[in-house]
This record gives sequence, C-alpha cells and structure tokens, in this order.
Amino acid sequence: MTTTQSALLTELEPVVESNLNRHLASAKPWNPHDYVPWSRGRDFAFLGGEDWVPEDSPLDDVAKAAMVVNLLTEDNLPSYHREIAVRFGPDGAWGQWVGQWTAEEARHSIAIRDYLIVTRGVDPVALEEGRMIHMKAGYDSGDKSMLEALAYVSFQELATRISHRNTGKASGCPLAEQLLTRVATDENLHMVFYRNLVDAAFDIAPNETMKAIAHEVIHFQMPGSAMPGFADNALVIAKAGIYDLRSHLDDVVRPGLRFWRVFERDDIDGEGARARDEMAAFLDLVEDRASHYERRRQERLAGAGAPAGG
Repeated sequence: MTTTQSALLTELEPVVESNLNRHLASAKPWNPHDYVPWSRGRDFAFLGGEDWVPEDSPLDDVAKAAMVVNLLTEDNLPSYHREIAVRFGPDGAWGQWVGQWTAEEARHSIAIRDYLIVTRGVDPVALEEGRMIHMKAGYDSGDKSMLEALAYVSFQELATRISHRNTGKASGCPLAEQLLTRVATDENLHMVFYRNLVDAAFDIAPNETMKAIAHEVIHFQMPGSAMPGFADNALVIAKAGIYDLRSHLDDVVRPGLRFWRVFERDDIDGEGARARDEMAAFLDLVEDRASHYERRRQERLAGAGAPAGG
C-alpha cells in the first residue's frame, strides 16, 4: 500500500526536528558585509562618479559567467521558498526548517551581489536587468511530490555547493574564493539535512522513495536553467571544468546514491525496482556522454598547448 504524502510528512516530522537541532548546532552565523571589500567601492555616474566599463572588472570571462549564473540562481529565493513551503507546510518542525533555510539562503545573494558591485566585477546594469527578468519569471518545479522535492533538493544543494566552491577557485580573487567557500559551506549543511530526510523516508516508504529519486536523477535540471543567457554561460562554465556533466555525475548524483545505498537495498520491489533499473540504465548513458565530453576537452586543451590535466 502506497504511503500518502500527508502521512509521510507526519511520520518524518521527528526526523525533521532532530536534523533541525543538529543543523542549528553545526551552522555558524556569519555576516555578508564581512566578506565584501568596501574600501574598493566608488560611486557610479548617478551620484557623480563613473559608470562601469569592461576594463573595471578584475575577473576573466569564465569567472564573470559563473558568478552571474550563481547569483541569479540565488536571486530566485522567493520562488524556492514557495516550492518547499507548499510541500512541507508552515507548522511544526517542517515550518521551522523552511524559515531557517530561507533566512540562511538569503545571505548568499546579498553577499555575492555586494562583492560584484563594489569590485565592479560585472556590468551592474546588465546584472540588474537579468535579475528582473529571472525573478519575474520565477521558478516552478511543476507537480513534484513531497518525496520528489526532497530528492531534488538533496542533489541541487550539493550541485550548488560545488558550483560556488569551484567558481571561487576559478575567480583568481582570494576574497571571492573566501566568500564563495562560506556560501558553499551553507549549501553543504542544507544538503546534509535533506539527504538525511530522504534516507529516513526509505525506512517508511522504500518503493515510493526509490521512484522519487529515480525521477529526479533522470529529469534533473538546475533551478537557474531558465535565466537569460543560461545555455551560453553554462557552456563556458562546463568547458572551464567548474561544473560539467562529469561533476554532476561523480560529485553530485553518485555520492547521494551511495549514501542511500540505492543499488544495495533489498527492500525494493515492483515499481520501485523498475524505477531503479531505469535509473541504472540512464546513468550508463550519462557516463558514456560524460566520457565523450572529457575526451573532447582533453583534445581541445592539447590543441591549445595546455597541459593535458589542466
């Protein structure tokens, strides 16, 4: 008999409460303004200064693309809040978590935007235009069930952590790396919370949980995929090795599947087993595609005279 979503919410609430307490004990408060080099700031033309010109930016094109994608993704927080608030509800430990998560996530866009504006890292007018377009469009994950939403955010939080961390490394700026490492730490703690809930859901509804995980692995899309210029920027980011198909497969999907022992579980049957088989076949295809892209990248680097491992 399929466990209903409302019953799962109730049965998982003690797990939510314990993981919220663990999270609060682990998370360290931080202030976005501490990570911004305010002394490097100056007025724009509106206040008698000078407007941005490309020569102002200390970032290369790869770092610009990655930081803009990361920031605009973080900007859509109101939509993400709605997504989890609708599925988890406003009451009890679930509601407390939704509020805590939202408040912590809000720091990310504040800090990254302040850094980029103060250092004149990107065109602030284009950045604001992109923000307006992206936030007006919002984010809608469709009719995901509560379990599908939990599986999705387990993967997405880890993907965001890796993207921020690698962007910091690629920025060439120690301050940007420090800031994005701090943001990535938040994302990792959020991932652990959601990953633990999925693990607990397996004990309650193993087949339904397996189906949810398989669905999200097969249909996964980053939440910023609809932003202006995403496809072009994602290609730049992938070619630079900041976040590509290999990263997604080896650093995001497979660690989650190992943690949940997806392919070792013996409590799966029927639709759950079929979903697992479908996911396994899909992962084989992704592995082939990731290997193909890796070979092309190595050939491109070799043709450019770069070290093969660079």
